[in-house]
Amino acid sequence: QVQLVEAGGGLVQAGASLRLACRASGFPFSEFAMGWFRQAPGKERELIAAIKWSGDYTYYADSVKGRFTISKDNTVNTVYLQMNNLKPEDTSVYYCARDRQRRRYITPTSIRDFNTWGQGTHVTVSP
Repeated sequence: QVQLVEAGGGLVQAGASLRLACRASGFPFSEFAMGWFRQAPGKERELIAAIKWSGDYTYYADSVKGRFTISKDNTVNTVYLQMNNLKPEDTSVYYCARDRQRRRYITPTSIRDFNTWGQGTHVTVSP
């Protein structure tokens, strides 16, 4: 079955970096776009980064643009989120997700484009 397993969260100070990884299994990883979402307590889940199935196009929310980088390595079925210059407002549970459509022509940019989620990993950024 389709599985997404995140790792790499933790507690860091403001200005630090973290790299999240999401290992995928159960589907042809190279043919699906992937995304990273986050959800803070009391807030809606938001898409912060996505990468097209082909790996050549990306999307970033304004809140993380210039600080976060999404990438995917098809050889190890893993999507990454490199997070630099972390801020306290980045504190959240981070989830990876898979596009519901195989080989989507464009980079997905809506939560409705995704239908499979990991269990999440916590990121806490102290001031």
